[in-house]
Amino acid sequence: MRRVPFTGDEKESLYVALDRHRDAILWKIDGLSDDDLRRPLVPSGTTLLGMVKHLASVDYAWFCSTFGRESLEVPADEDDWDADWRIEPWETTEGVLAYFAMARKAADEVIHDLDLTDTGTASLGPTVTLRWVLIHMVEEYARHAGHADILRELIDGATGPFEGYPT
Repeated sequence: MRRVPFTGDEKESLYVALDRHRDAILWKIDGLSDDDLRRPLVPSGTTLLGMVKHLASVDYAWFCSTFGRESLEVPADEDDWDADWRIEPWETTEGVLAYFAMARKAADEVIHDLDLTDTGTASLGPTVTLRWVLIHMVEEYARHAGHADILRELIDGATGPFEGYPT
């Protein structure tokens, strides 16, 4: 797993921080059965696979929609704010992982193409910079990586942010 560079520039550092958390999410689901990925272990009904779907959708929303790029985010539903977390019976693990990979690639293209000071319009209306979106998404992924760590520990006892992490 890559480290945030100790002397890297701001954009590289923010990108690597985001990418480390993306990799941690994928490591948290590695080796689990489809049943384990879909199993809600907390009262909210959160599942690891639902978390992956949510993170893919917010990658599309914050990086692509905000900056006028094509987006495949799960549409907002005022009657069901958790729609992007729910795994429908017809959705497969492979399909959700492919969706995550496509969202990651699309977001990475935006990050590569834009400067930190370039602006876009967030879904709720404010103008935001790429810098702000990167910071927000590092926070989003870090928060959910912590959730994933807890869910994985509940499933099989595995802990830590990545393979080989000192225990």
